[in-house]
Amino acid sequence: MNDAFLVIGALGCIGAWTVKCLVDDGHRVVTFDLPGEPRRLRAIMSADELARVTLAEGDVTSLDSIGRALDEHGITNVIHLAALQVPFVRANPVLGAQVNVVGTVNVFEAVRARAQQVTAPILYASSAAVFSYEDTAEVARNEDARSLPGTLYGVFKLANEGSARIYHQENGIPSIGVRPYTVYGPGRDQGVTAAPTHAMAAAARGEQYRISYGGRIFLNFAPDVARAVVQASCSGFAGQGCFNVPGVAAHMSEVVAAIESVVPAARGTITYDEAPLPFPEELAVGGLERTIGPLVVTPLTDAVAATIAHFRAAG
Repeated sequence: MNDAFLVIGALGCIGAWTVKCLVDDGHRVVTFDLPGEPRRLRAIMSADELARVTLAEGDVTSLDSIGRALDEHGITNVIHLAALQVPFVRANPVLGAQVNVVGTVNVFEAVRARAQQVTAPILYASSAAVFSYEDTAEVARNEDARSLPGTLYGVFKLANEGSARIYHQENGIPSIGVRPYTVYGPGRDQGVTAAPTHAMAAAARGEQYRISYGGRIFLNFAPDVARAVVQASCSGFAGQGCFNVPGVAAHMSEVVAAIESVVPAARGTITYDEAPLPFPEELAVGGLERTIGPLVVTPLTDAVAATIAHFRAAG
């Protein structure tokens, strides 16, 4: 293969699984992230697999830093997953805007200047946080519904979708945005929606855990999201669009029941608050599969079992 993938934000959960997926498929992979221990990569990849990855340091808020990575490694495919999550944006809105909004513009601008080299559509991560809880009924029917996001994080992600549209309209830069919701599985260890994964880890250790929210949520298993990301990047799509990632809609009681079915001894030890998140209960899907083909959605109990097995093996 002559392609070369730059995974921006590779040290995060979805980033790590995307790197693993690319390596499994035999692609050349370069990571791009701030200096740090690649603990999530080490948690899901063998030493031999990780040795096939070029680990590069860079800052998405620096246009020059992104450009150098594209040039030095002959990058053909850009997967942009770097972002500060809801709690970190709330704590530092200016930095959140610099990373989440300016960083995304930098990615598009760097690719625009190298359109002959980067031939694949830019793949970037948006979020279900662009929608609000009040619009649950509408967004369950209409994937293209728009609302007023309930967080600055959601506002910033919605701005990125607009930037992608304009870069295609004015410069012909193709892109696919994906909107995951409650991502769970090994490596999902920070952010508000990491709570179900924390509960699975607690059950694996034989400990109690209380999830800080409840209601119905839309769940995306991290390896499934990574597979969708890679499939989209390799699709050859020449247009522009942003799509919800297929997943499983479930009430938090069903998540707890799935944990208990895998770890019967955890019965009664995993609890949750009733208050829902400020996001929709369910999302319409279908646009991504119509654009790039069928996608894998792992059943909830199977994904919970795989996650708990990973935590048990890790000790």
